[in-house]
Amino acid sequence: MDTPQQDFTAAERRITLIALMIVFLLSALDQTIVSTAMPKIVAQLSGLDLYAWVTTAYLLASTVMVPIYGKLSDIYGRKPILVIGIVIFMIGSGLCGLAGEFGNLPILGGGMVQLIVFRAIQGLGGAALMTSAFAVIADIYPPRERAKLGGLFGATFGIASVLGPLVGGFFTDLGTVSLFGLPVAGWRWVFYINLPLAGLALFMILVKTPKLLHRTGGRIDFIGAGLLLATFLPFLLALSLGGTAGWSSPLVIGLFVGAALALAAFLFVESRVINPIISLSLFRNRTFATANLASLIIFMAFMGLVSFLPLLLQLAQGMNATASGLSMMPLTVGLIASATISGLIVNKIGKYRLIMVGGAALTALGAFLLSRLPAETHVIDVVWRVALIGIGLGPAQSLFNLAVQNAVERHELGVATSSGQFFRQIGSTIGVAVFGAVLTHNLMVMTPKTPADSAQVQTLSLAELERMALAGQSEGAAHADVPPEVRETVSDAIKGVMFAGFLVCLLGLVVTAMVPELPLKSFSKPEPLGEAPGEPPPET
Repeated sequence: MDTPQQDFTAAERRITLIALMIVFLLSALDQTIVSTAMPKIVAQLSGLDLYAWVTTAYLLASTVMVPIYGKLSDIYGRKPILVIGIVIFMIGSGLCGLAGEFGNLPILGGGMVQLIVFRAIQGLGGAALMTSAFAVIADIYPPRERAKLGGLFGATFGIASVLGPLVGGFFTDLGTVSLFGLPVAGWRWVFYINLPLAGLALFMILVKTPKLLHRTGGRIDFIGAGLLLATFLPFLLALSLGGTAGWSSPLVIGLFVGAALALAAFLFVESRVINPIISLSLFRNRTFATANLASLIIFMAFMGLVSFLPLLLQLAQGMNATASGLSMMPLTVGLIASATISGLIVNKIGKYRLIMVGGAALTALGAFLLSRLPAETHVIDVVWRVALIGIGLGPAQSLFNLAVQNAVERHELGVATSSGQFFRQIGSTIGVAVFGAVLTHNLMVMTPKTPADSAQVQTLSLAELERMALAGQSEGAAHADVPPEVRETVSDAIKGVMFAGFLVCLLGLVVTAMVPELPLKSFSKPEPLGEAPGEPPPET
């Protein structure tokens, strides 16, 4: 049954758009504001070995829920699902800000484990923010007007990318301030800041956004979603434990085997259900397969580099949180500028592969140069290296999606686009876990150049790393009273993560070069309504 056409007033559209931009800002800001505060969070909650899981928990919960929220919004409507997502996100944000204030809970344990669990709750709600926001926009704006709104959302992402590290660094450097026994300032505000913004968006949506009549019906592939979770949870856990327990550990091997079996079951189920989470038939399209694989690898490197770059700047280079946030701004500025310019060039010349390959090469070069950053260096040496990474990452923000959309039929655009977003998030989730395992492994095997006992040196390295983060209140303070040999070990361990990012970027470069160069399509007329879409033409 077709959904009746709705008419919206200009005021309804305007208020809804403002609310959705706040929702989009929340989603984008959460991805950038937390990383700057992470060294201080680790120092206070004591859990360096769990560093990567603070990000991984959010990404994993969010990734699995994205297709489920999409289907729920089709069945029950966009507005109630968006409201539910915002409420869950607010609850998770408030709990994240209180992590460690509950003592050692019987099930959750200490502060770092509490933060990881609360970040997963936050991710369960966060998955609905961007997914439902774009769906609501599609319900109230026609395609021509929708295209003009892309610039607004792109600018919102850019603002979040610039403000996130700065705001995170500012709150972190404030130190902890308590009111009525509860922490009201310090790093906890990187989570608390979500509450007033989300509350404002929630009020505007509940009161001003009209009821949306969009319904399509259908069933949710809960089995596929469960198998997807059963695939990636043990896989990411194995990656995290491999750096400490050893890759030949029976537990690690068992987790990898379990993940492989769950993946096989997932592929079996998805090939037979009517409404799969991921349409496997699209993988017969060479452009879809290679572009999404390249996107997964590039964003795996991107999240790994961005997540651990503050550690390099604050612990190895001695910057405070605000200074490290400022040093990361050129990455964002370069990314936005190159994404915009590359889009204009592709629109002009009608070709995209060479620009995609060039961007991947620049990203790899930037990661390599970061891994060779001198121990004592000027901030300018950091700035131009991270700017190079940003310039290289710019084309990946839009051109992979363009290549996929250009290679599929119009009736496949929706599922192809959502699949691309899914693989980006999978790559980001794996990247944080992989690079977290590399850091843990490096800290376990690298020893300072002293005659101390190996086990004592490993313990000293971890303890000193947390103390260095806690000491980082001003530039250079992180180096105070820290043995030079320990500082050098920590620096080498983090730079090893940057070198791993370089290797992943090289792999992404190879796969990007395999993406076919197809002529850009120009749709002259829409497909007739009610007519069954034809089979997509074979690629050559």
